[in-house]
Amino acid sequence: MKFRTPSRHLAALLLCSCAATPFAAHAQSSEDADPQTRTSSLDAIGNIVVTGTKTQDPEDVQDVPLAVTAFNADTLEAFKVRDVQGLTFQAPNVSLDQIGTSRGQANFSIRGLGINSSIPSIDPTVGVFVDGVYLGTNGGVVFDLFDLESVEILRGPQGVLFGRNVTGGAVLINTGNPTEDFRGKFRAAVDGPIDSGRGGANYTASGVLSGPIIEDVLLFKVGAYYNEDEGHFQNSFDGSNQGRAETYILRGALEARLGDLTLTGKIDYFDSDGDGPAAQNRGSFERDTFDFAIDNRGSYSNETINASLTAEWDIGPGTLTNIFGYRDYSATTDADIDATALFLFHSNTETEQDQISNEIRYAVSTDNFDLTVGGFYFDQSIAYTEIREIPVSTPLTFFGGGQQDHEVLGLFANGQYYLTGDFSIIGGIRWSQETKDAEVTFIRPRVACSVVEGTCPTSGVNSLIPTENNGFTDSVRFRNVSPKLGVQYEFNDSQVYAHWTRGFRSGGYNFRITNANAFEAIATGPGGSLSFDEEQVDNYEIGAKFETADGSLTLNVAGYVTTIEDMQREVNQSDPVSGVAQSIFNTADATITGFEAEARMRVSPSLIITANFGFIDDEYDEILFDISGDGVIDQTDLNLRLPRVPEITWGAGFIHELFLGDSEILTRVSYQYRDEFAYTDNNLGFVQDISNLEANVTWKTPMEGLSFSVYGRNLFDEVQVGGDTQIPFGGALSNGVNQPFGDAPAAGTFSPLSKGRQLGVEALFEF
Repeated sequence: MKFRTPSRHLAALLLCSCAATPFAAHAQSSEDADPQTRTSSLDAIGNIVVTGTKTQDPEDVQDVPLAVTAFNADTLEAFKVRDVQGLTFQAPNVSLDQIGTSRGQANFSIRGLGINSSIPSIDPTVGVFVDGVYLGTNGGVVFDLFDLESVEILRGPQGVLFGRNVTGGAVLINTGNPTEDFRGKFRAAVDGPIDSGRGGANYTASGVLSGPIIEDVLLFKVGAYYNEDEGHFQNSFDGSNQGRAETYILRGALEARLGDLTLTGKIDYFDSDGDGPAAQNRGSFERDTFDFAIDNRGSYSNETINASLTAEWDIGPGTLTNIFGYRDYSATTDADIDATALFLFHSNTETEQDQISNEIRYAVSTDNFDLTVGGFYFDQSIAYTEIREIPVSTPLTFFGGGQQDHEVLGLFANGQYYLTGDFSIIGGIRWSQETKDAEVTFIRPRVACSVVEGTCPTSGVNSLIPTENNGFTDSVRFRNVSPKLGVQYEFNDSQVYAHWTRGFRSGGYNFRITNANAFEAIATGPGGSLSFDEEQVDNYEIGAKFETADGSLTLNVAGYVTTIEDMQREVNQSDPVSGVAQSIFNTADATITGFEAEARMRVSPSLIITANFGFIDDEYDEILFDISGDGVIDQTDLNLRLPRVPEITWGAGFIHELFLGDSEILTRVSYQYRDEFAYTDNNLGFVQDISNLEANVTWKTPMEGLSFSVYGRNLFDEVQVGGDTQIPFGGALSNGVNQPFGDAPAAGTFSPLSKGRQLGVEALFEF
């Protein structure tokens, strides 16, 4: 492995003592200096409860009959989590990556179920919920996080309690609630690349204040976050930094305690602007380097308002909970899709999305049973415009996209009945109805228009290409039932469980249709449809969770078989006219078989060791579409790997605590390996394996609430990309100049780079 000379500027910063603790800082009193009485920071890491079961009271993670990895606030601090993507390397069979086309665009996959596109009309396989509110699009999901209460990663279909689009699993993000006592937390950090030939530093500052307005009646919390990233990468086209970004977050919360009724309102304002993707063309540059050259810096701009109001009312033997959510999201992008130093394929987009949702549920718990019943309503409107400029194909500009109104209704019930004190039956069911009304304009050379502004035609003939239509208007409705049935047996602080559950991923429309006549020929042919069908997923799982009586050792294992019918795929194909043709089809039926394990051991009062392992085997059962692209459906298609399925993931780490009189040092090291996986259905595009090493050392000073730390991410400097889309640009070099259209249709790739090695320092003060 080649290591470069560190930047003198950042090296100097690392030598200064401004760092922050990865644990919640606790007061270091004189009593704490006594080894017999002081509290260990490691104690808080093992005390983790989950809310994902939606029972009357949160449950200990070791008690729930479900494959879930949960992180409380102390654990998140220990792992230095600053966005959801940071949890990718903390759990088996989990990939919480950005796709990289636009900053913040989620490309999540759990147990091999994921997506590989930034098309906003595509529903996820991994649902993201913030304070109980479902986020209706993948855009604006992977951004900076601060002041978190917990994060829960639920693996496997979660359709009964969470509805559609959680066939791979769900990620629950719970932000901090107002506190009964007055508290504050202030953090400042700087990190960046230390390898020469990379970009600049990344500066972060945040602050949170919380406490009572009227004691025990009205509580508040306010917070602010700022991040300035000078750009991690260096663009060899002009020597400039690439990846620059500036982000603001403002947050407020109020909690009113009115007897048996508690009302909690939260609002979040998010604003972020910066460069377009640092995209490498792997037809021109080596895959194991961070080298790239693009002539278009590009840009992105995101503005989001998230708001929620949660009401909890103790009524009779149970608790009535109502969660109302609102989200308004707008974004623009400009990207160099050809990923070369020539103007071959540039693209701009604009997206507008707003949503409201409401879930009401009643949960009751007794000695013999737990029962939760409820209803759900979701309404979303989304509009998307895409502009493509491909001068080597045509001097004309491509315009198009789509808009959609999306409504979901749901009714659900989930319960657990104890036949004996140790053995119980688990059952659940959800009915859902989903309606989508869409207007789509084919992305073709045409007169300038904007779907977002309502000026793109969806009927009639393209005035610039009389042989094709402009688009279409259509509506589709899906109704179905998601059941769950299982058992649990508990013994000696441990358990075994087994269950079968079914989930659905929504059907819908493609906002990125670039071949109008071919699409209409398929859509209007025998059995054709303007929409693609929903995807059905059945999961059969058996698991066990073991824990010693003193809690010093936990071991969780699970094995599962997942069958997918009418699998949806975003088929990416290199195209000499439109650059990339991205079609959405129900391509196949498939089976995924897997095993995963997680362990944590408190080896001594001062040392915790963690480990995890995941294995996935995938195979196609029946092919419904020519995914290999050779013109026929045969054994070649069946032999392909499913996209987004790394065969092996594994990792290990430790956290050590060392007391030094009236201060202490906390050291954390974590290693995680993820196998390579196919990115495109034809397996031409792939994402290579990665070994990720992270570490941080914290000094909790004698001064109450003050701590410093030094941390490192991706210390092996591994190259990772958000995708590997095939494009017809790149490949052959002539006198050092990229030539469009190589010998093969996929002459190059659009592969947005993720950050390499980073070192940083932080300072944290709490009171």
